[in-house]
Amino acid sequence: MANPEHMEIQQDIENYKTTAGKVSLIDREAKQHMEDYSAGVRHYDKEEYELAIDFLERALKGYYSEDEDCQIMCEGPQRFEEHEYLEYKAGLYEAIADHYMQVLACKHDCVRELATRSGRISPIENFLPLHYDYLQFAYYRVGDYVKALECAKSYLLFHPDDEDVLENAGYYEGLLEGTMDPDTIKPRKEAKALLRRHKLESHLLQVAAAGLGYTYTEPNYWNRYGARQDEHSVPSSISSEPEDGPRLSLAKKPMPKPDRELKEGGPLLYSDVKFVYNSQQLNGTQRVLLDNVISEEQCRELHRVASGIMLAGDGYRGKTSPHTPNERFEGATVLKALKYGYEGRVPLKSARLFYDISEKARRIVESYFMLNSTLYFSYTHLVCRTALSGQQERRNDLSHPIHADNCLLDPEANECWKEPPAYTFRDYSALLYMNADFEGGEFIFTEMDAKTVTASIKPKCGRMISFSSGGENPHGVKAVTKGQRCAVALWFTLDPLYRELERIQADEVIAMLDQEHLGPSEMNINPKDEL
Repeated sequence: MANPEHMEIQQDIENYKTTAGKVSLIDREAKQHMEDYSAGVRHYDKEEYELAIDFLERALKGYYSEDEDCQIMCEGPQRFEEHEYLEYKAGLYEAIADHYMQVLACKHDCVRELATRSGRISPIENFLPLHYDYLQFAYYRVGDYVKALECAKSYLLFHPDDEDVLENAGYYEGLLEGTMDPDTIKPRKEAKALLRRHKLESHLLQVAAAGLGYTYTEPNYWNRYGARQDEHSVPSSISSEPEDGPRLSLAKKPMPKPDRELKEGGPLLYSDVKFVYNSQQLNGTQRVLLDNVISEEQCRELHRVASGIMLAGDGYRGKTSPHTPNERFEGATVLKALKYGYEGRVPLKSARLFYDISEKARRIVESYFMLNSTLYFSYTHLVCRTALSGQQERRNDLSHPIHADNCLLDPEANECWKEPPAYTFRDYSALLYMNADFEGGEFIFTEMDAKTVTASIKPKCGRMISFSSGGENPHGVKAVTKGQRCAVALWFTLDPLYRELERIQADEVIAMLDQEHLGPSEMNINPKDEL
């Protein structure tokens, strides 16, 4: 859980799973109510609604049981962190108040605790209401309109202004007219009691914060946008509803508007660059495939400089096989290339080429995705993956496991957690390929399950794939089974606070070289354009 990209452990786990029946495997970190919830959602997505109901109801029962345990565990000793300094001396009544406010805050936080998977920091948003949202439609599909209305009303306790579920509830009431009075069907008592208690806790904490002089911000773990949202997560059954049926979004609410409008299709800036595929053709969001970004001669020259500057395990603390034991990984940064060029260890022209083509790629990405603010380098890396001889038979791993660039991919939860150690500040990524004389090594996009491939790209000289860095674009690299695969890997950020330090230093080197007239850039790129 703490090292989701550790390939050897992943392989061990898969091997252990194949021995099921021979040994008993127990996940010591699993929370049963979450396991039941995940199973219910899987059956729901397969339109196995009766099974989905069984697991989701079991998950709800487990949730409320765990909530009781969580409340009890908060009754013990507490630490009031804001008052842990030498000058603070609480009187009797202050100490009592501090303690009980901490007990109350602990109990209030059970909502987050029960919605957080083992090994994760961030909770699943809207976790408890999602149970009722899934159930209201599942019950509708099995013909139990009373339960469907009950669950819809339970969901509306948390989000009374949800137009879709309000419409669903009205539709269920219409189905029940003539057989019973829909007003006699009430929200579930346990949901009503928990919500009433939660609101009271929130009120007491805010009053206490004002009276005792400390800061308290009420968290919102029941954001109605819920879990991960994308077109693949919407069950196909919804779109097939009859015209007079309910508009059931069923926990799959529209995405909240992003901080910036997502666009694509801007100019490529260079006449020799060839457009190949856009997002739609690559079956995803914010994706583009381009050819001829650099020439065959530039690929050869870049490959020559790579052989002179790359270091095994560069960028991975010297681990020569950071992703798979079946390949050797080598890399080098743009500053190292310029340093070697300045020292005469590689041709300066070749070293500068690395800098220039990465800047060319940055400009193309910024222009194509029509960004209204500057795109800065976050990290620039020249990388090669080499297949190790004698280790390719019966190989079933990847050269680089499926992942996202700015969040921790959690396929089982259908989530991508934007938290450390992920590089959460990265916004766009690009890979510029240098060669095709190897076997395997295709770049692949997948769905959130990290299994279903949505697009596969064969690298070749001058080809560049670029995409937004979030959970909407899980990706990886198939095994390189023969030869060496090289590329310039680029990550970008819209936040200048996270600019690559080595890139800033490289800009200074370029400026110094230009002042000394040691070879102006053939691409006529001003290194200060990105500032």
